[in-house]
This record gives sequence, C-alpha cells and structure tokens, in this order.
Amino acid sequence: MRSPSLLSLFLFCLCLSLLSPLCLSLSLLSLSLSLSLSLSLSLSLSLSLSLSVYVRFNSSHGFPVELEQGSSVADLKETVGRLQGVQPDQLRVIFAGRELHSDSTLQGCDLPEQSTVHVVLPPSSSARHSELVLQQRLGRGVNSLTRLDLSASRLHATSTGLAVILETDQSSARAYPRPREAHSSFYVFCKTVCRAVQPGKLRVRCRNCKQGTLTLSRGPSCWDDVLLPDRIHGVCQSQNCDGRVAEFYLKCAAHPTCDNDTSVALDLIMPNVRGVPCIACTDVMSPVLVAQCAERHVICLDCFQLYCVTRLNERQFIFDPVVGYSLPCAAGCPDSLIKEVHHFRVLGEEQYERYQRYAAEECLLQMGGVLCPAPGCGAAQDDAPIGVENMMI
Repeated sequence: MRSPSLLSLFLFCLCLSLLSPLCLSLSLLSLSLSLSLSLSLSLSLSLSLSLSVYVRFNSSHGFPVELEQGSSVADLKETVGRLQGVQPDQLRVIFAGRELHSDSTLQGCDLPEQSTVHVVLPPSSSARHSELVLQQRLGRGVNSLTRLDLSASRLHATSTGLAVILETDQSSARAYPRPREAHSSFYVFCKTVCRAVQPGKLRVRCRNCKQGTLTLSRGPSCWDDVLLPDRIHGVCQSQNCDGRVAEFYLKCAAHPTCDNDTSVALDLIMPNVRGVPCIACTDVMSPVLVAQCAERHVICLDCFQLYCVTRLNERQFIFDPVVGYSLPCAAGCPDSLIKEVHHFRVLGEEQYERYQRYAAEECLLQMGGVLCPAPGCGAAQDDAPIGVENMMI
C-alpha cells in the first residue's frame, strides 16, 4: 500500500519541477506585456494632453512650441519670452486677424493642432503705438474667423421653390433631421494632399508683407468681404510694415498646412444648418450647394454630381466668355451660372479631366477653330488660335 503513495508523490514532484520554468516564463511574459501596455498608455495620454503650435516670432524665424492642452495665451508668452530673451508682457500673440488676450486659453481661441501663431513685439514709435491702441479698441468686437458663418449671405432666411412646398407641412418638416451647426461654414478644394472637396479654414494676412500679423478693424459679414479686395482694413503689426489692407485666403482643414498651401474657396458649398431639403431628391443632407439664382435653390452634393455628369455626357455645359464652361441652377433658373468653376471638382479626377477637355474644345470652336473629325483625335487644325490647344481650366 505504501509503494503507490510514494510513486504518486514522486510523479507529482517531477511534474512540478518540469512546469516551474514554464510558469516562470509565462509570469515574466505577462509582466513584460503589462509594462509595455502601461508605457503605451502613458505615452498616448501624454501626447493627448499636449498641444503643439508653430510660432513665428516677429515675422522672421519660426519654431515649434509644446504646451499643455489647458495652457493659456500667457503661458505661450512665457515660453516664447524665455526662448527669445524678452519680457513676456511685451509680447503680442496674433492669430486669424485677432490679438489673443493673455487670460484666454489656447483651446478657447480655437487653435487646432500645429496651428501657426504670430508673436510680435510692440512698435517702437509712439505714433504707431497710438494707432495700434486705437485699432485694438475698434477691433474688440471682431468675431473669431474660426467660428464665422457666412451661409446667411448665400441662403435666404426663407426657402423658396420646392423647399417652400415641403415646409408648408409642419409635421413633415419636423420629421427631417437637423444637422448640428459647425464652427465653420467654409469648404475648399484641396489640391495638394486630399485632392478632394474638404472643410476649409479662413485665414487673413497683410496684403503688403503677406504675413499673418494684421489685426482686423472688423470681421467679414458676407462672402464679398472675403472674395473681393479692399473690403476690410486693419493694422499690420510687423515691425517694418505699414500695411492697412486685409487679404483673406482659405486652407484645407483636414490636415496641417504650410504658409503657401492655400486652397480654392468653394463659396456655394456650405453646411445645411437650416435643414433645407434638396431640390432633386428632397433629402436633408449636409453639406449642400446653394445656387445663385433668385430662389437660392439647394441641392445636395450627390445630386449635384449626378446633374454635372448628365450634362457633361450630353455636352450641355454653357460656355461663357467671362465665367468659362459652366452650368446654371439645376432648376434651370436664368442668370445663375456657377462663376467659380472649381465647384465642378466634385466630379472626381477622371470626370473633371473630361470636363477640362470639353471646355478647351468648346473654347476653340467659339474662337473659330476647327477640331479634327477623326474618331478619338480632337486635335486642333493648324490655323486654330495660338495657345488654345493647351488651355486648361
């Protein structure tokens, strides 16, 4: 009876001796994975709690600055002052046409990650200083360009056309979902990275020195203030510039951009903040394109793309000597040609190349040229106007 008991004890000890290294290895592996996960979480948390901004000091050299998410403008001044050897209270921080107050937080000023801010010293002359003080008083009511909404200048307060018919039934009107209002009403065509229609961000610079150190006397109230020159003035706070005229431009908001990476403004595309149904499919979509007809008809981008492709297949685009190759409102309203032809970028790369080719051919024909009738050729005759063959829109 004792032999089996001793044999069982021996086998148990043998199994334990064999399993101990394996258990130890598993314990070490588990500890290593736990440490790696902890380090990854700590790194991710530290990155998410930091904010990186690009500072351009006195419109000359630039350098990145890492700050905490809850940092204030005063914290930014402290960091820049320490790096540049100047007193922080002498510095002024300018972003998107406004001087930022020291007690404001960077997040409250709508500074996205890797934004470029200008930090300048006050002017040395007393006359220039007095001018800046007066301009600061006048410009205190300037709204942030990052929260500007110019859709009211394109979309009527009351809808007309098909939208009016649909909105007369209040019960059905309440059934449509209302999109949440966005901070920005701008859309652009990003020609560098995205090569697509994207949300945009509005920025301003001095027309003379091309630096973002100009503070506005007032903010834009309509698209004409943005697109037309000499509409809004301000004071450039660069040391050696007396610029007074604001120059607005737009950038793609989908990725970080450099100073020269600007995008074309698509002023007819905007968020559908009022929930107006599309004139074609009657769905409430956002963003939408608002035609510049008297009725301001609204069409969603999917239906607008279908409308463009259909008219392109039928060669029904209209050639205008001033506007170019364009289309009117989808409802056929008079005097409603789209003036910024980059809106047709919604066609996509392949269809837009076809649009460009058709536009060049139509321009050639309008100028008295002749296209080769051979199938698939389309080359201009030798006596065609010079340069038309290479015309691109």
